[in-house]
Amino acid sequence: MRKKAIILDLDNTIYPVSSIGDRLFKSLFSLILESGEYTGDFGQIRFEIMRRPFQYIADEFSFSESLKANCFKLLANLTYDEKMQPFEGYQTLLTLPCRRFLVTTGYTKMQHSKIRQLGIANDFEAIFVIDPDQSNLTKRDLFEKILADYNLSIDDVLVVGDDLNSEILHAKALGIETVLYDYLSQYQESEYQNVIRNHKDLHLYL
Repeated sequence: MRKKAIILDLDNTIYPVSSIGDRLFKSLFSLILESGEYTGDFGQIRFEIMRRPFQYIADEFSFSESLKANCFKLLANLTYDEKMQPFEGYQTLLTLPCRRFLVTTGYTKMQHSKIRQLGIANDFEAIFVIDPDQSNLTKRDLFEKILADYNLSIDDVLVVGDDLNSEILHAKALGIETVLYDYLSQYQESEYQNVIRNHKDLHLYL
């Protein structure tokens, strides 16, 4: 086995956001829709909120400053308190003889509530939450920190995530090998990108 460590994303990599999104974001969706202070299609906004950190979406869809402030206030204290289930095959990760780290972007309370409801806190050697409201750090910064703090080289590590423009992009910028977790089967394996549909297949890239 070549790799000593796996760095995983959380949302849409360990569990599907769509499984909780309607309940988690119900109050947020109502706030946005009732204000009308945005550009673009609400359906697209709703879709993007299920995929990416909210802070980026508010700018992309030109939310008014008032709407941004109200949304940020709501989201800063929003948590999820119902049972959650990881993707089928997630448990196979725990059998792999690698160190495991979790790096996720989002509101601190919300992300930690998801981790708690999934029951995965003890599955990782360390967990890092990047809250754009509290820090300018990027996933690249956290990947570099993990390499330095845990005495790992870029060749020792595999980064697994669902977003080509987030963890995959930042890992590749450092020369770290990546695997795209594509549970919706949107992408094809290529010489430039490893792709899996189930965590059971991750061992192929270790």
